[in-house]
Amino acid sequence: MKKLKQYLLAGLVVVVPVFVTVYILVVVFQFTDGILGKYLNVYFEKSMGFYIPGIGFLLCLLALLFVGIVATDFFGKKILRQVEKWFSALPLINKIYPALKQIVKFISAQKEFGFKKVVLVEYPSKGMWTIGFLTNDNFQQINKVTGREMVAVFLPNTPGPLSGYVTFFPKEEVRLLDIPVTDALRIVISGGVFKDGDNKQTGE
Repeated sequence: MKKLKQYLLAGLVVVVPVFVTVYILVVVFQFTDGILGKYLNVYFEKSMGFYIPGIGFLLCLLALLFVGIVATDFFGKKILRQVEKWFSALPLINKIYPALKQIVKFISAQKEFGFKKVVLVEYPSKGMWTIGFLTNDNFQQINKVTGREMVAVFLPNTPGPLSGYVTFFPKEEVRLLDIPVTDALRIVISGGVFKDGDNKQTGE
């Protein structure tokens, strides 16, 4: 009976994440396709006798591309900044949107921030450990003033890791963690719910 229970749990560990992932992708596809697709397909079906599956999804991708082009333009940036300022000031939305934007921006731009390695430092006091990201280890003036070899460590906040603190630690007091930056981000964003090595347990 115990073996049967172990096999069942092992099967759930493998199947449930796959099922949920596929389900989320299908829901996202159906949602984005339904925004414009259902209206266009009604027209196509009435006028041409057929409909085009996924046309709404394709149009959403083109819309995102257009917004991205506008967002990189000088005048487009100013317009979008005003729209975003108005949108993020709306009740309830102002509690959700800023945090979500920080998370998405942080994950998509992590390489631009120059995170070299994931580290563990004693902060804010001895005996308390905090995950951080090593950003630089070559500070001549700071090393000269302190008389020690110092490194810069970015300590992110939870759940919005885009904000945090830049703190200088003696190099010998910084402990390197052999985990990817993405795993460290998941730990921070989830408030510690995600564990390092979770991907390895599922065979990744």
